[in-house]
Amino acid sequence: MSVKIELLNATLNKKDFSCGKPLLDNYLRTQAGQDVKRKLCVVFTLSEGATIKGYYTLSNASIPAVLMPDAIKKKMPGSYEALPVTLLGRLAIDSKFKGQGLGAILLLDALKRSFDIAVRSLGSIGVVVDPLDDDAVAFYEKFGFILLPDSGKMFLPMADIAELGL
Repeated sequence: MSVKIELLNATLNKKDFSCGKPLLDNYLRTQAGQDVKRKLCVVFTLSEGATIKGYYTLSNASIPAVLMPDAIKKKMPGSYEALPVTLLGRLAIDSKFKGQGLGAILLLDALKRSFDIAVRSLGSIGVVVDPLDDDAVAFYEKFGFILLPDSGKMFLPMADIAELGL
């Protein structure tokens, strides 16, 4: 069987997913499907057969312009109080599959999709994440995300994503 990244669907086994973080496990098991139906986000899964090895969510968001680093703020019109971004709301790998580089695969897929949408269909100056803990901060820092002051959020500009050549 081949591993693939696809939209969350009813053929996938959500109940057995366990990344060890109850907030992320419970989200996939009980809320993700409803959020998709309500158009609050899109959920992508990395799966093999019916087994979900990992997932992530994407949605539209905005960030107060005052949180942006000066280098980004100075390029933006001063009339914008908030700037459009893509929110990578959740990203999790099932504990059974950790250490296989699947987190990086999912993150790069999310960045590529976010970039493609920003170029073609919907304004977004970058991708924002709200890391759950210090391990998540360290993970995102490896990919160039920067901490936004006084928010706990991290940000990667679309210009940096473009340089990844995804």
